[in-house]
Amino acid sequence: MLSWVTRHGQHLTVPDVKRKDTQEAIKLLEDQGFDVVIQDSTYTDTLPKGIVIKQLPDPDATVKVNRTVFLTVNCVIPPLVEMPDLKGLGLNFALDVLERNHLELQDTVYRTDIMKGAVLEQKYHGSVIAKGTKIPWGSSITLVVGSGLGDTSIVVPDVIGMTYGDVKVMLDSMGIVSVAVPEPGITDTAAAFIYKQNPMHLNEANKYNYIKPGMFMDLYLSTTKPDFTDTATIKSNNPPPATTH
Repeated sequence: MLSWVTRHGQHLTVPDVKRKDTQEAIKLLEDQGFDVVIQDSTYTDTLPKGIVIKQLPDPDATVKVNRTVFLTVNCVIPPLVEMPDLKGLGLNFALDVLERNHLELQDTVYRTDIMKGAVLEQKYHGSVIAKGTKIPWGSSITLVVGSGLGDTSIVVPDVIGMTYGDVKVMLDSMGIVSVAVPEPGITDTAAAFIYKQNPMHLNEANKYNYIKPGMFMDLYLSTTKPDFTDTATIKSNNPPPATTH
């Protein structure tokens, strides 16, 4: 009677369920008389989601009836990983850090900057992403990389009297870094007026000043528009084209 209850002497061969869908593997094992326990789950992006990646006992092992088979499965939902800090790193090193953190490169965008070849910004879905932000494993990241200053010099534009918001858009398109210097009390810099700039449009000899992409331009802001009847600033609607110096 004891032998009949415990199925003494009866053995089964463990089938190979690796790389099978988890639910399919469980049904196959249970139909053959095994108990099944999901022992662990992990994530590997090189394998299909939701499959068995490890089993214990191993395939073809001979075990007693009612033996438990433990399965390790590949997660269906990718886990979250932390965004590393890539700012200031060289592009090749940044790509290596991305790979080690299970992230991918979506695109590289080059911007005029003195830090040639270094990462200036890291973006996820079009927005700057801070280090430590949790995002799904395998997410794609866009890197903004410095392209250097280049050799092209352009005439310093005359922006006195314009609003900072409009000027910033214009300078950004030229690769010039705008630095706002607001008067006390200004809360909306975009709507403030520029009453002084450095460098100026013209030098003391009444000749054009030149600036290179990636260089800084200081813009002094006021809530009131400057009165051009009291200024010696010479306006020029048609500055000369960019030249190489």
